[in-house]
Amino acid sequence: MTQQPFSEAEYDAVTDAAAHWCMRLHAFDCTEAERQAFEQWHDAHPLHAFEYAAMLEIWDVADHLPRTGQPSPPVALAPPPSRWRNYAVAAAISLVALPLAAFTGWEAGWLPSSYEHYDAEDGLRQVTLADGSVVELNLGTELVYSNYKNERRATLKKGEAFFKISHDRQHPFVVRAGAGQIRVTGTQFNVWKYDDQVRVMLLEGSVKITSDASHSGLNLTPGMQASYNRGDAQPQLQAFSPHDPALAWRTGKLILDNLALADALPLINRYLSKPVMLADTGTGNIRIGGIYDIHEVTHLVSSLPKVLPVYLTQNQDGNTVLNSIPRKAPKI
Repeated sequence: MTQQPFSEAEYDAVTDAAAHWCMRLHAFDCTEAERQAFEQWHDAHPLHAFEYAAMLEIWDVADHLPRTGQPSPPVALAPPPSRWRNYAVAAAISLVALPLAAFTGWEAGWLPSSYEHYDAEDGLRQVTLADGSVVELNLGTELVYSNYKNERRATLKKGEAFFKISHDRQHPFVVRAGAGQIRVTGTQFNVWKYDDQVRVMLLEGSVKITSDASHSGLNLTPGMQASYNRGDAQPQLQAFSPHDPALAWRTGKLILDNLALADALPLINRYLSKPVMLADTGTGNIRIGGIYDIHEVTHLVSSLPKVLPVYLTQNQDGNTVLNSIPRKAPKI
């Protein structure tokens, strides 16, 4: 039986409901009963699921709103920080239908004129952003880009990306990755993110790395890389070669240059649906080398017992676990 088309009022009601659920499900006080009610609403009609997915995209835009210098709400007291995001989403949703307000938000510098979402789930991908910048995305990478009046902003949600930023001194380019950000005007650099770990490698130009725990920041010059984790006071600096194997992903290769398994696994796990775990510190000290295809990493894991003194088990969560083979005691 063919479903009757929604009237304009019914469609607006679905949009309002999707906005409501988007904000409630991201609220700290959302209850289990509300989550169950949302599931029922979400599955009741395909349009509900479609509109909710659209609201999640708007939620990403709100994530790019400035963390400082927000316009004050027209009340005596500002809303608590934990509620600012909900106000931002509500504003973004209303601006979809209010061009004049959208223009005001653009002029104020707290709403973007464009929003782009990219992912590279099945293979390497190269994209050109609205400002002309070119970004290469590694396998399993997700990137969001928004253009604001005073700056351009990107968020590396997961994975790895190589940036060739279009020069515009009046509109700096900011990349957020993990618990920090990279600020540039025009340059070439690589950003890798896995869990809370982030590494930035600068090939050309200059960038300033700032962690959320510190506002002073560090300036990188070509041939330098900075690494940071959540909670670090300052990024850790180190020199690298232009031929560093960490950049081999751009040609579809994973190069492990005599690395300890503890250091190699984060590089391997970014290509896996479930991360491989280490049984203990001793297993993590075993070293591995070789050149592998990034599309064949699952085969690499299954073949490890053939090349290393390890055997594979699974934990209760279904993760593969690497265990070192105990050395036999020498005969006396």
